[in-house]
This record gives sequence, C-alpha cells and structure tokens, in this order.
Amino acid sequence: MESFVADNLEYYAETQGVLPSRLEEFGETYRDQGYLTRDQLYEIAYESSTRSAYHVETNPEKRCRTVTENVLSVEDDFSKIHLLTGLSGFKAPAASCVLAAYDPDRHAVVDTRVWASLERLDYLEGRKESFDADDYVTMIGPIREVAAETGYSAAEVGYALFAYDDKVRDGTLH
Repeated sequence: MESFVADNLEYYAETQGVLPSRLEEFGETYRDQGYLTRDQLYEIAYESSTRSAYHVETNPEKRCRTVTENVLSVEDDFSKIHLLTGLSGFKAPAASCVLAAYDPDRHAVVDTRVWASLERLDYLEGRKESFDADDYVTMIGPIREVAAETGYSAAEVGYALFAYDDKVRDGTLH
C-alpha cells in the first residue's frame, strides 16, 4: 500500500484536485487564529468547489468565527463535519477541506473520487455521489488505517485516493 500512495501522490499534481500547498496555508492561519473568517472560509470553499463557494458569503461573519472556533473544541469527527456543514456553502467535501487544513495527520479531503477509490480497494461498498457527516466518518476510518500502515498523513492518503480514481476511472465523474 505504501507504493500505491507514493505513486498516486506523484500523479496528484496532474489532477484538478485541491492544492495541498493552499490547504497548508489555510491550516497555518486556522491554527494561529483559532478560527476562520468568512473570507477565509470562502477561499477554502472556492478551492473545493468553485460553483458553490458564493453561498459562503451569506453566512454572518460572527457565525463563521464561532462555528470554526467550536469545531476545535469538539472531539468526534461526525460533530466536526456536522458543525461545518451548518454553514451555507459547506457540504461534507468542503468541510473536509477545513479539517484537512487544520490537522492533515488526522483528516483528509474527501469527495466522490475518494469514495470510489476506497470502494475499488474493497474498503467500502456501494457507489456514492453526495456525502454527509456520517459518510465522512465512514471514509476517514480506512484512510487513517492506510496512513498508519504507510507512514503517510491522512491528507496525503486522501490525495492519493483522489488521484487513483482520476487515473483509472472510465467515463465522466457523474
């Protein structure tokens, strides 16, 4: 599995996936401030999904700060994702970007491609097109297993899974 992650991480740069360097910047800001502003959340959402990012601007600034502060005080992954998806413009994939930015060792960016790769590798069953907090928990378990086996971070495993689907998928994404 270590070579799988290494090979697909190398390929990731050729995909349309979220830029790891951008997430690292957001993570540094989040860790330093202890919260994210609406503008910062917009930038993260834009990285994840340019089409729905504009919804983030409808969130009150104070709510953005409060929610992202509260995420840091909650232990379980379901609650973290659920809090973030309470903000307009944030579904589980965009919320996973926030968590992966803050703590790449424990969290990964997840989406349809990551689910499909986990299914292809027999970690999950069934096809999935949209995700909620429970689905994030379902995906992050095997992602963390692979991370522990290989020495890569959960975020790196997520990028590798995304790249693998990009490489092997026949036809369109949806």
